[in-house]
Amino acid sequence: MTMTTNTRQVGGVTIVDISGRIVLGEESAALRELVRDLLSKGHKKILLNLGDVNYIDSSGLGHLVSAFTSVQRQQGELKLLNLTNKVHDLMQITKLYTVFDIVDDEAVAVKSFGQSAAATG
Repeated sequence: MTMTTNTRQVGGVTIVDISGRIVLGEESAALRELVRDLLSKGHKKILLNLGDVNYIDSSGLGHLVSAFTSVQRQQGELKLLNLTNKVHDLMQITKLYTVFDIVDDEAVAVKSFGQSAAATG
């Protein structure tokens, strides 16, 4: 199953709904390009909705971390939303849950961007 993405805006936050698998090859490269494109257009509040992602391999994880650091370098924020049990377990095993801000509720996630922006602005 290939990865598909759909981008939408909610309250100044860019939400990327991802479904399928984030694996080595075109999928993870497409994710990297998408994040780079969003940053180039000035979108610095990015929420990756992983609710329909059923598998991430080590390359996919690497691309998520790479996207996270790219966004941070641009003084932006990248958060993860709706992790499946498999992906949640993967984040725990790899200790990446300590790196990413992981949220289960979209409305709460969108509001959390505003709070952290207000604290720094």
